[in-house]
Amino acid sequence: MPAEKPQVRHVRAKAQDAGQRIDNFLLKQLPGVPKSHVYRLLRSGQVRINGGRAKPERKLEEGDEIRIPPVRVAEKGEAVRPPDEVLKRLKESIVHEDAHYLVINKPAGYASHGGTGLPYGVIEAIRAWNSYEFIELAHRLDRDTSGVLLLAKTRPALLRAQRAFMHGTSDKRYFALLCGRWKGEARDVDAALVKSRLESGESYVELDEEDGKPSKSRFTPQARYKEATLCEVEIFSGRTHQIRVHSLALGHPVAGDRKYGEREVHKPLRDRGLKRMFLHSHFLELPADGEFAKLIVAAPMPDELRDFLNGLPQAAR
Repeated sequence: MPAEKPQVRHVRAKAQDAGQRIDNFLLKQLPGVPKSHVYRLLRSGQVRINGGRAKPERKLEEGDEIRIPPVRVAEKGEAVRPPDEVLKRLKESIVHEDAHYLVINKPAGYASHGGTGLPYGVIEAIRAWNSYEFIELAHRLDRDTSGVLLLAKTRPALLRAQRAFMHGTSDKRYFALLCGRWKGEARDVDAALVKSRLESGESYVELDEEDGKPSKSRFTPQARYKEATLCEVEIFSGRTHQIRVHSLALGHPVAGDRKYGEREVHKPLRDRGLKRMFLHSHFLELPADGEFAKLIVAAPMPDELRDFLNGLPQAAR
């Protein structure tokens, strides 16, 4: 039988949808539809809230009526269930859980969510546990970055975390091994970033003071090696690839980063056995907010990174 032709749908926002951005709401309502197509639907005015056009950042209120245009979505049978070993590994990666949040020490190589060419990510795998009525990513990590990944178990908890990230009241810290010998002590990078796309469709971020979004990072050296420097990086904003682009601007790209920095710069550390990007989110703090107490979580550096550091020759004093 031919597939049933998609029809216009009218969906009413529930209490649990209140406060959610319309773009994120649509991405859940339209599984399998590329994110770029969802934004095209919004820009063209085909998505309506209570009869009016809506920008992607528009937040829903309970009772809003959303018009969703005819779009073919993935059939239920088309959903890809993550392998059991993935589900098991992520369960073993839990470093904190309470009534409001789940925190995992995300392994490198796992995307935060599925997308083009990726049938699933961390969020899809955790939903496949079937343990939570509500579970959402509170922020994201690059696929090749390991460490603290925060997921919210309630809508109020999600909004609390998003407020902290938006207003810069959270404390997010990473360990990054940077190529080359660092001179001096801590340095700040305060530079606007703009995201663009390569011809391949891959996202790429550059410094752009005119059109970019403000971003700030602080790099503090922790250990100095002959060919690299381990820094703790505190970020005061959460832009895509922020640490990777800021470190490149300092002339010290993140070791093992295949996107930013010349291949020759990374070669000495690759030759010593570095097989991944050396970037690890090790600490996150959210301030107290209303009913929510202060949240402090940490994720130990994975063995493959710690072992690599132990094998590096120290810098001469």
